[in-house]
Amino acid sequence: MKTRIIYFSLIFLMSLGACTDLDVEPNDLVTADAVLTDVNAYQSFLAKLYAGFSVSGQQGPAGNADIKGYDEGSYQYLRLYWKLQELSTEEAIVAWADGNLPKINTQEWTDDNEFVAGLFDRLFYQISLANEFLRESTSAKLSSKGFSEGEISAVAQFRAEARFIRALVYWHAIDLYANVPFATEEDALGAEAPSQATRQEVFNYIDSELQAIESQLAEPKSVGYYGRADKGALWALQAKLYLNSEVYTGVSRYTECITACNKIINSSAYQLTANYQNNFQADNHNSPEMIFAATFDGQNTQTYGGTTFIIHASVGGSMSPENYGINSGWGGLRVRRELVNLFDDPSGLTDSRALFFTEGQSLNISDVSSFTDGYACVKFTNITSDGNPGSDAVFTDTDFPIFRLADVYLMYAEAVLRGGAGGDQATALSYINSLRQRAYGNNSGEIALGDMSLDFILDERARELYWEGHRRTDLVRFEKFTTGATWQWKGGVEGGMTTESFRDVYPIPSGQLIANPKLTQNTGY
Repeated sequence: MKTRIIYFSLIFLMSLGACTDLDVEPNDLVTADAVLTDVNAYQSFLAKLYAGFSVSGQQGPAGNADIKGYDEGSYQYLRLYWKLQELSTEEAIVAWADGNLPKINTQEWTDDNEFVAGLFDRLFYQISLANEFLRESTSAKLSSKGFSEGEISAVAQFRAEARFIRALVYWHAIDLYANVPFATEEDALGAEAPSQATRQEVFNYIDSELQAIESQLAEPKSVGYYGRADKGALWALQAKLYLNSEVYTGVSRYTECITACNKIINSSAYQLTANYQNNFQADNHNSPEMIFAATFDGQNTQTYGGTTFIIHASVGGSMSPENYGINSGWGGLRVRRELVNLFDDPSGLTDSRALFFTEGQSLNISDVSSFTDGYACVKFTNITSDGNPGSDAVFTDTDFPIFRLADVYLMYAEAVLRGGAGGDQATALSYINSLRQRAYGNNSGEIALGDMSLDFILDERARELYWEGHRRTDLVRFEKFTTGATWQWKGGVEGGMTTESFRDVYPIPSGQLIANPKLTQNTGY
């Protein structure tokens, strides 16, 4: 059974110490001491932290936003993150001309792009809530409230999970924006605007936090922990952090990446699901390869972001919405031809990962605003693995995989090829071929050791992980996001062109620079 996200409305009298230009809606205003009176209250507050990845307000799907000034559906955490990670690459394009959204398609954003600003605000809202949870849950504070030793121990477990959530969000922040405002629970709430920390400094902080809480988190796949942080989620985040260390710090950490991957694999807690698409359907919480996911439920976690956005926006043209478990298509998202061309056979009959709808759709995108220009993508659906529709035809049940085992196999292989110790190429090859055996249904797609190059890994990451929010980060690591590669409509021209290397990171939003004089803009903007 899928875990439901249940939380109470908790907006403190605060100016959110990690943010400088964030207008929080002061609904149901309460103080911490008035609400946080027992373990259940702390658990509800923790649920609010997890819910921040899935919903964007106090009631869902709309009507009581966490942050004023933004449409709740369009500016939900994962919807914004997905746009910045995918629309800026060769994996996706959107037809809509909403504000400055087309500039994400073409890598022509500026520091006043509302989608760049929206995600920045959402990230630091999450960090601020985590900081507040940690301020209010110290052993000293709990003792002063008369909590027993057992209750203090239970809340200590929640604290470790809150620290993981904060570490994950800080990773998103440095990956996307490089040098960012930085605050922890040790900083006085609202005392002054936070100072800007370097990527290196925040990287070191995330690294130390993950090491500090590892022993405090639950074992991988513990009962009742689906959608919550356990050791498996922590190891996956460590692997991501170390794989990209050279981008963030100039120092490679591939050996540490392999160590983290080995912990996940050797735990035996995760296995590849037999059917690739089962990872992206309405009951994908049953997938044995899911390590950490943002959970959605059509009855209890309603939002116009997340997988509701991905699935509805992927349906249009001659597609029948009911085939994907929804009541209507929004006609927005398609794949670009460069992704399709990575598959020898885009029909899906050879490689089952090629989940494209082609009837009435052209491979070439001459008109970005036309949904039928570009193949549609049917990777994510609101249909269960046994063919039944999800619980609601508007709001989807499909969870969004943040970390899954297939990605760990690919990270292991890449880190080995880049010279990391603690792994070997033969093992890496076996992991790659296990993915390809599943995709092809037999051994016809297997590769030989001599085929396993870094370029192959980058292409295989696209074939396996497209639309899962990894591509921009991958292309930056391979130096192919801006200057190193072209694809259709990159740079704003149909044939594509290279862009300036400073676009490997997004700008600090102009509103943040005005509100906080301690912040310096990223080079080039």
